[in-house]
Amino acid sequence: MGTVGTSADETVGERRQLINVAYRLLGSVTEAEDAVQDAYARWYGLPRSRREEVRSPGAWLTTVTSRICLDRLGSARARRERYVGAWLPEPLPDRTEWGHAGGAGPLERTDPADQIVMDESVTMAFLVVLESMTPAERVAFVLHDVFRYPFAEIAGVLGRTPAACKQLAASARRRVSAAHAPVTTSGQADVVRHVKEAWQTKDIAALVGLLDPAAVMAADGGGMVSTVLRPVEGAARIAQYMAAIADKAPGLELLERSVNGMPGLVARRAGVVVTVAAFDVRDGHVNRIWVVRNPEKLRCWEREDPPSPARQSAQPPPPDERGAERA
Repeated sequence: MGTVGTSADETVGERRQLINVAYRLLGSVTEAEDAVQDAYARWYGLPRSRREEVRSPGAWLTTVTSRICLDRLGSARARRERYVGAWLPEPLPDRTEWGHAGGAGPLERTDPADQIVMDESVTMAFLVVLESMTPAERVAFVLHDVFRYPFAEIAGVLGRTPAACKQLAASARRRVSAAHAPVTTSGQADVVRHVKEAWQTKDIAALVGLLDPAAVMAADGGGMVSTVLRPVEGAARIAQYMAAIADKAPGLELLERSVNGMPGLVARRAGVVVTVAAFDVRDGHVNRIWVVRNPEKLRCWEREDPPSPARQSAQPPPPDERGAERA
């Protein structure tokens, strides 16, 4: 093979694409970064002569990163069976919404989350559907349907024939069609804002009216913080639960923020984000609520500026605070 594009600058330039692929495959910024770092370590571990033989370093890195993710998805299934409560993907902030103060510090650094492109394939609803797939289905679907890689290349990742990879992607596509409605932001911000207002006033009737009768709320505390361990089902139960915890954690500020590219809510205390809530809104009603409290999954949210005194208020947090499970 010829020597094409093996400069350090070119391979470093692939990092953004690799992070985007790995996050969609793993649902975790931290794990995506680790997978990409591992891929680069393998690249630079090759003899120089071997690197010079690679026609497309980007394709090589994508293949290796995808294989690493495939292996991690297999082991993740066993780990998540032992996970305390629901396991949810790691929520992402929209960096354009963050107030950037001057000076050096975390705001100045290059964060993997900043490199992830916000589109329909990173919404919480979409990532949750991806979690229902087998590792091979997820890899085939993400690489082909999201990133448009040909099945001939995906076959090299999965160690299967292109025809078998095509079947895996088709099976995954059916899962998406059955469980995932087309994403639309139209009206979702208004619905989430009304949920926030009803929450703050503990207006159960208003909350019930905003929720789909068959709505489901799941929460992820990872066993590190207290939260419900099982999904809360039904509009009435969710509304009662939300109202019951409103008085249990004073001093929190509830904010409207973009979560994985869609309108959501964030609760913070003394400038520190402690809860992120994502919503799936259909036909003007909340169909699903995903609440993430696991501190390890909120590291991307640590960069927001502390609230000004005028913005601090004793507002109720999303439904997840300590003691709420007994409500």
